[in-house]
Amino acid sequence: MTPSLPRAFLRVPLAHRALHDRGRPENSRAAIRAAVEQGFGIEIDLQLSRDNRALVFHDDNLSRLTKARGAIKELSAAEAGEIALNGGNGETVPTLDAVLEIVMGRVPLLIELKDQDGALGPNVGPLEAATATALRGYVGPVAVMAFNPHSIDEMRRIAPDLPRGLVTCGFEAGDWKLSKATRQRLRGIPDFKRVRAAFISHDARDLTRPRVQSLRARGVPVLCWTIRSPQDEARARKWADNITFEGYLPRRRA
Repeated sequence: MTPSLPRAFLRVPLAHRALHDRGRPENSRAAIRAAVEQGFGIEIDLQLSRDNRALVFHDDNLSRLTKARGAIKELSAAEAGEIALNGGNGETVPTLDAVLEIVMGRVPLLIELKDQDGALGPNVGPLEAATATALRGYVGPVAVMAFNPHSIDEMRRIAPDLPRGLVTCGFEAGDWKLSKATRQRLRGIPDFKRVRAAFISHDARDLTRPRVQSLRARGVPVLCWTIRSPQDEARARKWADNITFEGYLPRRRA
């Protein structure tokens, strides 16, 4: 049986990498707290630490978001917790456990598992296991998603009661270091049924794709990313059931 996406994920907009702004870096504790305080849902990203902990961090490399260099997977969770985030007034890289303690089920939490080798292939397991361990016993609306169908299939296997979905897009050549055949295949979202996904989160620029709207017509919730203005939000809401936003404050819906 496929666990459904909790309705809370369709009621309030989702803050992309939490509610980040000046002094609140993306995926930081401060951005998490701000989203909770303002009643927005939260989308975060996970990477794996050297000691197999789930870290809340988008990139596989430290250089964009910190003054450090190198791959984040080379750090232990404790070491990552000492790395200052740029512009963060002392904010450091949090673990998923730390974020869960802040959110405490008060707003929906959408978790993206980042692909660990860039191939979107079957090289999965450790990050999924770390995520499932952290979420064990968590009470509140939460769901996991990934671009890699193998990752979501692994989550189905080890945490079958956890709502799960696929992150999808047009898989354009300039955005992905994947073969043309792989990109064409993923573009059609062929694994949705196999991994027993409950929803998709699709690129807002590509929402009119027939496959996306076919899923929506069948009652599959369609989230979208990333919305950066009220005008883009108005267009996206014609084709999607909720938005992931940044750079402005959308209206919270009942």
